[in-house]
Amino acid sequence: MPPKTSDRLATLFAGACHLDDPKTGAVVPPIEPATTYARDADYALRREGISYSRDGNPAYLPAETVLREAEGGAAALLFASGMAAATALFQSLVPGAHVVVPKVMYHGLRDWLKDFCPRFGVGMDTFEIGEQCSLRRTIREGKTRLVWVETPANPTWEITDIAAAAEAAHAAGAKLVVDSTVATPILTRPIEHGADIVMHSATKYLNGHSDVVAGALVFKAVDGDYEAARYQRLHGGAVLGPFEAWLLLRGMRTLHLRVLRACDSALRICHHFEHHPSIEQVRYPGLESHPGHAVARRQMSGGYGGMLSLLIKGDENAARGVATRTRLFRTATSLGGVESLIEHRATVEGPNSPVPPNLLRLSVGIEAAEDLIADLEQALGCSDAS
Repeated sequence: MPPKTSDRLATLFAGACHLDDPKTGAVVPPIEPATTYARDADYALRREGISYSRDGNPAYLPAETVLREAEGGAAALLFASGMAAATALFQSLVPGAHVVVPKVMYHGLRDWLKDFCPRFGVGMDTFEIGEQCSLRRTIREGKTRLVWVETPANPTWEITDIAAAAEAAHAAGAKLVVDSTVATPILTRPIEHGADIVMHSATKYLNGHSDVVAGALVFKAVDGDYEAARYQRLHGGAVLGPFEAWLLLRGMRTLHLRVLRACDSALRICHHFEHHPSIEQVRYPGLESHPGHAVARRQMSGGYGGMLSLLIKGDENAARGVATRTRLFRTATSLGGVESLIEHRATVEGPNSPVPPNLLRLSVGIEAAEDLIADLEQALGCSDAS
């Protein structure tokens, strides 16, 4: 019997650093700090595509190769951040183009798009996640160039049907881009469901140790969109440092273990608090009560992610109070690291945030689930964590 996809990815990621150094046989590749590369006697490049670090560095290639294979794509590009990766796609558009994005998405990109699109003549409309008719109504045939999907959607964790979104986008001549930061290729491989481009904030789960800022794009085909994004990276200069690329590759070696551990703990936390007297609602696609659970079950394999949100009974101050009373959960922004984090999302996003004021976003790490549950219980003012 052939191995499951998740098992094959475990082998791929565990061997991410085993691209043996041809000079020494080292099983961990060296860091390549050089910024420029000498040519041979015929003035030819000694390695095709490697001439100057902004265009391509040997340090990028192992991580890009692993990501390309993990997502089932034809090419991958590393960037200096997730925002750099995302904005490279939108900056490649010409004035008059149209894009479609969800109403609920990463606030940093949402706010950037609200500024960028009108200033550069790009039309933008939003759709309601989970409502296929809303997405279809928003797409303009022959006009829309990119349909952007984030699933699960941060920080309320709605689910978008990737296959249905791809069908709607392609019918109108648009490309589908999926921000799969939260799912990672361990849980969802969007290209298999019809996506054209997959985006990752590699700062999060791919690195997993809260010590690298990075981004990545994986392309289904080496086409005009790939070349345009590569052009933006080259000329915009949003390149990753060699040491950061090395740290990212190192982090990916344990991706499979970290993601599955976080999934298991997140689900246990959700089951514990789903009917808790101090909790108004638990938002997590792994719960059968979640409106997108059926779609999540179909397009996610091995778990439903390590991210969840708790809506605290009470007002904004009550929610913030819970966050500041935690001891194991760190009150910090970001997600996907080995340490568990909690934050009051509306405070982080600012006064125009659409996030409910009593929502706390949790990034579940690799600590013992029982300890994390006990920590939340004491923060809620409950002494019994049974």
